[in-house]
Amino acid sequence: MDADLLSSIRAIHRSSTMAVVIASGGGAGSLAWLLGTEGASRTLLDVQVPYSAAAMGDLLGGIPDSAVSAAVGEDIARAAYARALELRPGDAPVVGIGATAAIASDRPKRGSHRCFVASWTDEAATVYGLTFVKGLRDRRAEDEAVSRLIVRALAQACGLDAALPVELREEERIDIDTRPHGDPVDELLRGRVASVTVRPDGAMLADEPFAGGVLAGSFDPFHEGHRALARAAAGILESEVVFELSAYNVDKPPLARAEVDRRVAQFAGLGTVVLTRAPTFRDKARLFPNCTFVVGWDTAVRLVEPRYYGGDVADMARALAAMRRLGCRFLVAGRVHDGVFRSPAEVRMPEGLEDLLSPIPEAAFRYDLSSTELRLAASRP
Repeated sequence: MDADLLSSIRAIHRSSTMAVVIASGGGAGSLAWLLGTEGASRTLLDVQVPYSAAAMGDLLGGIPDSAVSAAVGEDIARAAYARALELRPGDAPVVGIGATAAIASDRPKRGSHRCFVASWTDEAATVYGLTFVKGLRDRRAEDEAVSRLIVRALAQACGLDAALPVELREEERIDIDTRPHGDPVDELLRGRVASVTVRPDGAMLADEPFAGGVLAGSFDPFHEGHRALARAAAGILESEVVFELSAYNVDKPPLARAEVDRRVAQFAGLGTVVLTRAPTFRDKARLFPNCTFVVGWDTAVRLVEPRYYGGDVADMARALAAMRRLGCRFLVAGRVHDGVFRSPAEVRMPEGLEDLLSPIPEAAFRYDLSSTELRLAASRP
């Protein structure tokens, strides 16, 4: 390790910023350098090397069309940042570093040899792009360049001035694009963040991890039944219950920004709402692993309806099994349907998945007015 590299890493370890670093396809040398230098435990919360397409799909919630691009580098950094928020002690400043690369290997590549390294902080996302002149370096040399770029990105995200040299040929350059985070809700609607947590006082935080109960709904309107259900569920789970509002719904058009703002305003001073783009519980489970979803009988029935899985019963069972593997469960309240109170016990789960559902006793919660009925009542003169 040369003097410039060692100096940069020691400065990183002296800073107060903590990091998660995820590198795919190249740049693993940076992990060895960072871990092998004294003080690593003050900086590194986690390191990951998702190498296969399946591993990348698990990380990002789907396999990207192109594994090596600026967008994928940024998505990996965002995932790293979310993991850092989950692991950080107290309110320590954190950064997520993501890298994706296609470099020389034991078989020729038709495409370019290139890498994209990204950092994601509270304030901004920065992407560093580098395309190598093909054939000038072997794999080891290209990996070293990617690794040095990862260390440079981490140092700059830690607020350090030093620009670690990366040896380049005359035809090569590092392209840097920094994009400050905009309004969190706009970022969500554009797909740049996966969730926005809105506190009762209006404070917002993108991609905040959560463990507890999640009461999903359209909240049109948000009413006492929702609040009472959340209270009952919190008592059973002995944990916080937040409300989740998806801007996307499998049965309806996406919500416009003005409508999102209107619905969120209902929670002011009353509860925490998490905005997402997750239309199905399969999507929600990826966002909220190890959480318990709090639902009514009517939602639980839709959960096992094959039409929400393209009519494929097997896909429905696979989706439910995937939710269980993610540690998710469902707490179900009874509902009045066509004038009859329907019990959670009436919901029939596929064989072997019955443990996904737990009932909320009728004595603990019953609310017979629906959002539809409340909207109709409000519309009458």
